[in-house]
Amino acid sequence: METVKVGQFNTLRVNRKVEFGFYLEDGAEGILLPKRFAPNHLNIDDEIEVFVYHDSDNRLIATTQKPKAIVGEIAKMKVVSVTKQGAFLDWGLMKDLFVPASKQVSGMRLGGEYLVMLYIDEMTGRVAATEKVENLMSNEELTVKEMESVDLLVYRTSELGYVMIINNKHIGILHGNEVFQQLEIGDKVKGFVKKIRPDNKIDLILGKPGYTKVEDESAKIIRLLNENNGYLPYNDKSDPTDIYAFFGMSKKSFKMTTGNLYKQKKIQFTQTGIQLIEQ
Repeated sequence: METVKVGQFNTLRVNRKVEFGFYLEDGAEGILLPKRFAPNHLNIDDEIEVFVYHDSDNRLIATTQKPKAIVGEIAKMKVVSVTKQGAFLDWGLMKDLFVPASKQVSGMRLGGEYLVMLYIDEMTGRVAATEKVENLMSNEELTVKEMESVDLLVYRTSELGYVMIINNKHIGILHGNEVFQQLEIGDKVKGFVKKIRPDNKIDLILGKPGYTKVEDESAKIIRLLNENNGYLPYNDKSDPTDIYAFFGMSKKSFKMTTGNLYKQKKIQFTQTGIQLIEQ
């Protein structure tokens, strides 16, 4: 069988049942799935997806609990205890996640929330975390291209806007003048690659590329019109802040979307707003 991957989800076969749980096949003595985490009616030879990590006694253990992140992923987590050796974070499992002092940027405080990336410690083989995330990202060999949809994580703010982590691999910039929603450090959002510069620096945009985004926002405007008796008091003369507060989109997107709907003869413009055309 394949080697069990620590710090990740594995699909394993139930090898045997004991009073305190089930042992799952790992090619050796088996990995314990405690009874409290086993689903009802689990039987020998069944296959089950579990998360595998080390317990406090350095034994591999399986759980059906869902951690806040797996190895290779980045997430914001809260510090639950601090020692001279490092800090411990709540990552959604029975055992807390360790961040060595050497992997912290400026020292973690109790109760604070920090962005960390999970990795396997080479010395112990255990899952650990590091706050020094940006050093692990690289734009030397890109795995994305322009107009490609990507997963984004808000890493930090900058003079230009937001520094974003792309697919847990690369760094990009989301320019502040193109952001029309509230963002906080640690937020996970969808976006796409707007431009890749000659030095492999990446410019990003939230949402979906091209007319797919317009079609999505078209559906939103039609729905809002239906919910408001076919009329909304907004047009290209409306204040951008008012448009964003009601529709959740920029004035540029609003004008592009309503123009598309007008061409499709789904709405008409009035002196004070937009009117739904009955089909």
